[in-house]
Amino acid sequence: MYRQKQQRSMTLTAAAVVALVPLAAACGSEKADGTGSGSVGADGARVTGVRWSIDSVTVDGTTHRAPDAAHVRIDDGGEAAGSTGCNSFSARAAVEGEGDGGGEGDGDGGGGDGRRVRLSDAVFTEKACAKTPADFEKSLGRALTAGPLTTGSEGDRLTLTTADGDTVRLSRSEDAPLHGTKWALDVPGQKGGKGRARLTFDQGAKTVSGRLPCNHVNARATVSDGRITLGAPSTTRMMCEGSLMDAEKRLLGLFDSKIDYRIDHETLTLTSEDGVTVRAVADR
Repeated sequence: MYRQKQQRSMTLTAAAVVALVPLAAACGSEKADGTGSGSVGADGARVTGVRWSIDSVTVDGTTHRAPDAAHVRIDDGGEAAGSTGCNSFSARAAVEGEGDGGGEGDGDGGGGDGRRVRLSDAVFTEKACAKTPADFEKSLGRALTAGPLTTGSEGDRLTLTTADGDTVRLSRSEDAPLHGTKWALDVPGQKGGKGRARLTFDQGAKTVSGRLPCNHVNARATVSDGRITLGAPSTTRMMCEGSLMDAEKRLLGLFDSKIDYRIDHETLTLTSEDGVTVRAVADR
């Protein structure tokens, strides 16, 4: 079954209002067995190792549309984690059965493909978010933990169906491209969107440009084998308050060197050769 845990965050001030009640149907003795790899359906789509956007959940004939940020990922090692668009959740996960390739999509999420997903020991946080309906969260928690979920796939879409016919509809979530995306950097001293440090990589010009916490910057940038080679930075000469200049100095340390990069959906992680890590999110 799933249970709640208090979100431990210095910024959490709202009382917990999401009433995610435990479900007896979710209780089970199955253990994650690490069999989550492999394909589902005739098209070879994977259940595990994919970040799935949650599109909707239908329980007792009522469909609830999911917030844009709602997602779930089931790892090969037997763990699942995701977000309702407000609260995060985690669970033990097992993917059972071998798809026989005989299931055909029916135009409404695809037919059963012989594979089953089982989530157990699920835990949800309890933040209160006005833009995420409590009914959606309750329905999602109920459907995901109601016992074995039959998978059905069609192209980049996946449907999880409970024994009672309730469904969770998912679609594959693609990573944001490195080039052309405006990346908003997470650095000390930056609050809110206005004036936030941002960088954009241009593949054709082989450059990176944007704004640091204080000054504008541009430099050469070439990408190869998961690494970015940054040239010496050219910046404007403005002076700002001390915290912003300290943050800018930290970011400038990434330039004139090779840095590793990794993209997970809309999060970019940059790591310098001496281990300094800077994260950024796609600014849509």
